[in-house]
Amino acid sequence: MSAATEFFLLQASLIAVVLVLHTYLGLHIIRRTLIFSDLVLDQLAAFGVLVGIALGVRHGAAGSYALALVAVLAGAFLLTALRPRTARIPREAVIGVLYALALVASLLAGDKIACGTDHVTKTLTGSMLWATWPLVAVTAAVYAALAAVHFVWRRRIIALVGRRERAPGDGGWEFLFFATQGVVTVLIVPVAGVLLAYAFLMIPAGIAALFRRDWGGATLLGWSVGTGACLAGLAVSYLAGLPYGPTLVLALGAAFAVALLLHMATGRREEGG
Repeated sequence: MSAATEFFLLQASLIAVVLVLHTYLGLHIIRRTLIFSDLVLDQLAAFGVLVGIALGVRHGAAGSYALALVAVLAGAFLLTALRPRTARIPREAVIGVLYALALVASLLAGDKIACGTDHVTKTLTGSMLWATWPLVAVTAAVYAALAAVHFVWRRRIIALVGRRERAPGDGGWEFLFFATQGVVTVLIVPVAGVLLAYAFLMIPAGIAALFRRDWGGATLLGWSVGTGACLAGLAVSYLAGLPYGPTLVLALGAAFAVALLLHMATGRREEGG
């Protein structure tokens, strides 16, 4: 097997694994209009990595992942707890403030590290070019476990989508949702970076939400289109010598634009089940 073939197989496998759960979680976020919640967790994961570097923990080491996990679980708690009880301020405004704080904290951490600008840039753009087969295997195993959690308690978690007011006991299920989202973030941000991780979560789900209302069909549609767009972006990046992460983001964005135009052209008002 040539090096180029193995590279494409490795990247395609990682993308295919990642997009299944990301699409499903993204559908929850879109349908609950918590659009920037993942960006908060992505940035907190990056902050945990930067704190680790400041403490002498190597990027990609177990300690780095542990610090990122602590940061995102704190973020999951804040996303659950800080819920305005007045219509004067939307929940998304609070989430936006949390993202700004996470970003500023990351910049301040980077300022205290030697070559901090390079480290901050790396948290944004990732290093998917250096993915390995063991990483794909670990990611697949963890994602499968998280998918099982969502399957077992799907009714409880999906019920959150249709509620405008929190019912008794919803806080625990909401924290579970954000915590599983955080674990996904911890795994993907060191590899894909904040920007591509956010694109993985939101864009395929956004495409699926245009055409499907059911969860299974929407997840399959988002995964299929997202994977196809990423593979096209991967090919363009390789052939044209373009940066990997940004090219994938643009490929996903182009797919979303086409889907939106198609939706507008066909005049769809109610998605199929």
